[in-house]
Amino acid sequence: MSLVKKDRTTVIGILGGGQLARMSAFQAIRMGFDIAILEKEKDSPAGVLTKNEFVGWVDDKEIFNQFIQASDVITLENEFIDSYYLAEIENQGKNVIPSSKTISLIQDKFIQKSTLQKAGVPVPKFLKVTAEISYEDISSILGKKFILKSRKMGYDGYGNATVKNKNEFETAIKKLLSRHTEIYAEEFIDFHKELAIMVVRTRKEIKCYPVVETIQKNHICHLVIAPAQIEKRFSKQAEEIAINTVESVKGFGIFGIEMFLDFNNKILVNEIAPRPHNSGHYTIEACITSQFENHIRSTLGLSLGSTELVKPFAVMINLLGKRNDIGIMKNYESVLKDQKIKLHIYGKKNSRVGRKMGHITVLGDNLDSLIKIAKSSEKKVIL
Repeated sequence: MSLVKKDRTTVIGILGGGQLARMSAFQAIRMGFDIAILEKEKDSPAGVLTKNEFVGWVDDKEIFNQFIQASDVITLENEFIDSYYLAEIENQGKNVIPSSKTISLIQDKFIQKSTLQKAGVPVPKFLKVTAEISYEDISSILGKKFILKSRKMGYDGYGNATVKNKNEFETAIKKLLSRHTEIYAEEFIDFHKELAIMVVRTRKEIKCYPVVETIQKNHICHLVIAPAQIEKRFSKQAEEIAINTVESVKGFGIFGIEMFLDFNNKILVNEIAPRPHNSGHYTIEACITSQFENHIRSTLGLSLGSTELVKPFAVMINLLGKRNDIGIMKNYESVLKDQKIKLHIYGKKNSRVGRKMGHITVLGDNLDSLIKIAKSSEKKVIL
């Protein structure tokens, strides 16, 4: 059922005001909708796009209720908001996409993995870490090398630690427990490729974007190649696994699913994100309908747009901060001289080393050439 209002402009509330909210907001505004943003700081990347900017967070009851009342339907740009607050929105009669139930199955990664495993989704071996468990106990099940992960609040490598011996185990335990009170251990996967796929779902439809390859740098997605250069049977298998993944968490809206293709040609799900995803930024130019437009469409229960590529290949490269300074790009001209690139700057007030500040996308018929253009352009950016 469509949630679009017939007598006035529909307002889509977004919990969070970063770059994912900003790019979703662009698409909402383009289609004639308005947005409301709840973010902790004023003039966030998405907040500057609307008069409905609420400064505060979900634990500020007055501001939170003002945001809820200003919104007709609510979505989010990250999975770190406790599902309790999303249920509170639902109790006030407002739809949340994805729902509080879905978020409760995703935001705790141990629960997420358990849910996927129960649904038959292939995942790495994992187990709960308690105060009584030892390195020897875990290594006897997962092998001498494994990964410790925070059950909540982990992203871009934060909240993860690779362990190869008892000393590293004890150090990692102390570090991760300072971030979150609960952790779990997961099998270390020696993978051939890291893959990702966006899935968008409404009550009537479910669509997959192309399977892409993601290449990491310092635990942050650095390069995305669309489509992934893998056999068609693996792409098909990845799509089937991704759909099962979304259905297993009763998911509606848009989801990014990260996967491993190991050296035994087995596909395993690493994580699911209930929102637009860095691996899907290429879709803005490369697909008939971007992940952000389909995010808005699925939030409102509208018909979904085509996820097909408009060119044979696309390459996206992240622009990470190279200095600690204001978030203003210093050299537009030197970068924009290459007419093939599409430049996106996220409007963050401050840059810092390693922070996601923007991205570049290039499309074309020759993949090797596109990768070279993307890497060369990224090196030129002063941000």
